[in-house]
Amino acid sequence: MLTLSNQVSSVAQVIQLAVAPVFLLAGVGALLGVLANRLARVIDRFHVLEKLLAGSLPATERAQTLATIVSLSRRARMIHWAISLCVACELLVCLVVAALFIGAEMQIDLSRPIGALFVAAMLALIAGLTCFLREIALATSFIESIGRTAARADQET
Repeated sequence: MLTLSNQVSSVAQVIQLAVAPVFLLAGVGALLGVLANRLARVIDRFHVLEKLLAGSLPATERAQTLATIVSLSRRARMIHWAISLCVACELLVCLVVAALFIGAEMQIDLSRPIGALFVAAMLALIAGLTCFLREIALATSFIESIGRTAARADQET
């Protein structure tokens, strides 16, 4: 049977091991805040354009508004995937921390499952960041296309 000082030392070691995943939780949590704000802005813009479509717009403005709505829809889908994958990462990291404490308390070797969970968390984070990068690319490419359209319209007049 472990003495009290050995038990405290064992728990302290597990807490030290859990510090890095907890920092990861904080970082991904901040990323989730950014993603949620981007999604909120996309949704707000979508609703504004939806109201514009309900009114009477000239054909050219209607086509441009529909193109913007399509672009916003793609962006929202990418942000949704990024949020889902980052949340999956967070859940997997939470399982890593729980497995660390369970393994220490029950004195069983969970190093392989912990490693697998951590790798899965990193893969989910990589995929989430890739979706985030794709969403940013969609947003900037749409802005660039609007700029090109405006430049052509200026040249025609």
